[in-house]
Amino acid sequence: MSNQRFCDGIRRRDMLRFGAAGAFGMGITLPSLLEHEARLKANGVETKDTSLIIVFLQGGLSTIDTWDMKPEAPAEFRGDFSPISTVLPGVQISEHLPKISKVHDKFSLVRSFGHANSNHGQADHFMLTGYPHGPGFNGGLKPNNQKPCVGAVIGKELGPRGGVPPYVCLPRMHNSAGSSYLGSSATPFVVGADPNAPDFKVPDLAPPVAVQSRRLNDRRALLKTINRYEQSTVIQANQGARAMRTFQEKAFELMTSDATKAAFDINSEPDAVRERYGRNMLGQSCLMARRLIEAGVRCAFVNHIDWDTHYNNFHVLKNELLPKLDAAMSSLLTDLDERGMLDSTMVLVTGEFGRTPRINKDAGRDHWGPSCAIAMAGGGVQGGRVIGASNERAERPATTPYGPADLMATIYHGMGIDPEREFLTPEGRPVPIVPGTGRVISELF
Repeated sequence: MSNQRFCDGIRRRDMLRFGAAGAFGMGITLPSLLEHEARLKANGVETKDTSLIIVFLQGGLSTIDTWDMKPEAPAEFRGDFSPISTVLPGVQISEHLPKISKVHDKFSLVRSFGHANSNHGQADHFMLTGYPHGPGFNGGLKPNNQKPCVGAVIGKELGPRGGVPPYVCLPRMHNSAGSSYLGSSATPFVVGADPNAPDFKVPDLAPPVAVQSRRLNDRRALLKTINRYEQSTVIQANQGARAMRTFQEKAFELMTSDATKAAFDINSEPDAVRERYGRNMLGQSCLMARRLIEAGVRCAFVNHIDWDTHYNNFHVLKNELLPKLDAAMSSLLTDLDERGMLDSTMVLVTGEFGRTPRINKDAGRDHWGPSCAIAMAGGGVQGGRVIGASNERAERPATTPYGPADLMATIYHGMGIDPEREFLTPEGRPVPIVPGTGRVISELF
């Protein structure tokens, strides 16, 4: 994984656990997922069919150089790039997104979007929860959630679908991707590896595809031996422990099933498909997200770093970042559409904020929360729309402003989750999943 350019700058070998960092609240175990699924079914909870893919460009995408260009602004604002036409009459985006320009009918833009926070950790939390940070917030913690991430809410509300976890983060977990007071049943599975790596495998989540069933069966035999010892102690009186052993057995069955292994076997994709997405971390993570959604995951969170372009903004965007985004996003939307999945899969492409309209002395752009256009597609969101506008220099919304709380309300609406739903904290305090100010961006539907 590449080094971050941001300006603010016990390994779990237990064979009985599946999932990243489950012991520390950073991921969840497969047995606990299965237990959660069984509990939902027992309580008669019906799950939904809509899924969500978040492509989070961590560091802050320069939306004035991509989605919301201002070619008539003075040079110190408009920058080096020129706009090009898209398949939508009269709609233009950056010249360095030519593939995306051809699929603009599959996604929509919200250009009157922004918020009041221009600090990485705090803005991350705001964009991924709908809530601004509160007192004592520490953005450097993993997880740092004072409120649950949208993926955690989806996992909690809708639960697992089939034998895969409801919420997955890849290639690494974002600091604000946690579940907060929703607990371990809503925390994400973390892939914890680069899908573009030649030796890609999912540590602590599933055995490598090449692991033989005999080796797993050996582990199953050892687990049974341990369980027999437990049954001769006080644990045999613990109903929860016996129930967990049932889910551990089912976990072994899933890990040896062809369907489960196939969900993470990105090497089974045709070379042409992998090349189309781009042979890099972002491209292959987006391809993996499609595979996970296809396998039944409800929310796949792709976290891609290095978008903090304080220096040489235009060189870095042109030569490194935008070609990767262009291939990955255009391929993802086309792939979902051709597979008949776009209607049931919402896609969000965003960073935590935009970049300053005025170019700095280092040919870069700094943090800018007040104006940061977002892209959305699928799951009921109509493609080919441009919602709202920023002012003539992309400094702030010029039409009805939308922000993180509205984004969360919009996602939950598309997922079939009541935006007015409340959860109880461990202390019994009711907390809405969306702040009272949040409203659905109805123009998207």
